Amino acid sequence: MEALRRIDDFQRRHTFLGKPLAVLYKFADDQGMYLAALLAYYGFLSLFPLLLLLVSALAVLLENNPDMRQQVLDSALRNFPVLGDQLKQNVHSFQSNGVALAAGVVGSLYGGLGVAQAAQHALNKIWAVPRYARPNPVRARLRGLAFIALLAVGLIATTALSAAAWGAGAFGVRFDAGSRSAAVFAVVVLNAALLVSSVRILTQAGISLRILWSTAVGGACAWQALQWGGAYYVGRFLNGASATYGMFAIVLGLLAWLYLGALVFVLTAETGSVHAHRLWPRSLLTPFTDRVRLSPADHRAYRSYATTQRFKGFQKVTVEFTGGLPNDTPDDGTAGTDGAEKGR
Repeated sequence: MEALRRIDDFQRRHTFLGKPLAVLYKFADDQGMYLAALLAYYGFLSLFPLLLLLVSALAVLLENNPDMRQQVLDSALRNFPVLGDQLKQNVHSFQSNGVALAAGVVGSLYGGLGVAQAAQHALNKIWAVPRYARPNPVRARLRGLAFIALLAVGLIATTALSAAAWGAGAFGVRFDAGSRSAAVFAVVVLNAALLVSSVRILTQAGISLRILWSTAVGGACAWQALQWGGAYYVGRFLNGASATYGMFAIVLGLLAWLYLGALVFVLTAETGSVHAHRLWPRSLLTPFTDRVRLSPADHRAYRSYATTQRFKGFQKVTVEFTGGLPNDTPDDGTAGTDGAEKGR
């Protein structure tokens, strides 16, 4: 026990250890794995209708330029490096007609609203927004529509930048290495801006833009690294996999890829919340036993979990801590989220 206490004291004194540990503990407290799974599920529902809509729209807008249409489609599918080749082989089976376009619009809207609702729930939980302060069902869906519009604009922009980054020549222009690097940098900045805008649209909490940008840039870099890693993995290990596994591999690969992307999104939000609410350092053994020395950050975190469940503005929640081991650091008694309640 003495050795564990020394390790605990060390990580509490050093931010480079205490802060990542606090993010992981809050991720576990918020059931982040389930939040990411919900996002991946609705993302899966919306993706194929979105591809149907994309193919139908390109067939109409670029009817007289099939080469450019193919380049734009290939650039869009590069956002899914784990299974982009399989998608390109199967997406052309969609028929570009009015029925397909209508089905794509309806399916994308339904799945997109599901993604928006799941993202709102995740962000409001992560940022400790009380239940009574969250938007009603009508306002929540209006926010969801704004979120879908934002993603649509982002998809168009990242598709164009992706074509530039990979020198696809979709617009009759060739790019050298320096231009491709600049395009990749622009993609990262754009993805960070999309993350910041998503949080501002979907979350009721008043969050500093400085904190949002610092965490969003990290999340965008992680997403870009995930894409590069997926492309390397496909080129290195999965050549010919589609012939062996067929559609089964496509479905599993797509779900896995969406889940990893959802994990990046959730962990980015968790990092911002921990930083904004000073939820570190946490006690090392908090998830495993009640016989721990709770830190002030532990107190703030547990108070926020309780006060987040308030359904009415006039409902008061008081949190009391008894038992456990004596703490060397006095608790400051702050609620950590809205400051409305203090522990006794």
